[in-house]
Amino acid sequence: MSEARPRRLPKPKNGAGRNLPAAIAVGVGLGAVVVFAVWAGPLAWYLVVAAAVGVGMWEVLTRLREHSYYVPRTLLILLGQAMVWISWPMGAQGMVAVYVIAVLLLMFGRLFHNGRHQPPINYLRDMSVGIFVLTWIPLFGSFAAMLSTTQTPFASGASSIVVFMLCVVASDTGGYIAGVMFGSHPMAPAVSPKKSWEGFAGSVIFGVVTGALSVWLLLHHDAWVGALMGLVLVFCATLGDLVESQFKRELGIKDMSAILPGHGGLMDRLDGMLPAAMITWVAMNFLSHGFWLPGLH
Repeated sequence: MSEARPRRLPKPKNGAGRNLPAAIAVGVGLGAVVVFAVWAGPLAWYLVVAAAVGVGMWEVLTRLREHSYYVPRTLLILLGQAMVWISWPMGAQGMVAVYVIAVLLLMFGRLFHNGRHQPPINYLRDMSVGIFVLTWIPLFGSFAAMLSTTQTPFASGASSIVVFMLCVVASDTGGYIAGVMFGSHPMAPAVSPKKSWEGFAGSVIFGVVTGALSVWLLLHHDAWVGALMGLVLVFCATLGDLVESQFKRELGIKDMSAILPGHGGLMDRLDGMLPAAMITWVAMNFLSHGFWLPGLH
């Protein structure tokens, strides 16, 4: 009687543990949509950002509801869309006004969720997480949308978006390559065990070089300004990724959803881009006044 052979477990497709061909295909597709939107103008860019904000909010709010959080999903998604679209004609002031209205509706509406004669349960928890979602996705996403209408002495809306996207993609790419090849020292093991200091170093190198080249070639400005911007965006993207990792860890989930093969959910792609977009908008408006940049007034 022959001895039974132990069953072999399938090997992971790559060092990062994800379907690399599918991830590349989806990444190329998303990149094509972004390139088309940038080329087509502000309306196309706003449509893409609004769709991303809507899907991202649906993913996050659905996961929260599945874990017994009370969040008015439809209302918050509609308010998030209002924040994005009002920023086109009215800019940051209009967007902040809608944000404040959304927060007030969330604070007051949650008081009476259980009726007038029953005290609200988990009021602080649910209200706080609702405000967090409004800030994390539609508020930061509105800044990404407003990049398309940014006009400065040295950058158009399209070039601002391209610089921002290149820096964040370079950060992700550098972190992925360095992390897979050299990662051995965990950066924040309690939050994201797979993120390593070697991967962060790769993000910094790729982000700084890409920032310097893109600002020099696309914005026709000093490379050191681009290097500094690239460094800041790497920090924002990395911290945004850690925030989402902690969010998923508290809920006990791996991905926000499974709508993007090889990537997980859309928010698994937007986690670093959202805060980076906000910082880019602030930087572009700050630099447009000529602070610490010779020759700008």
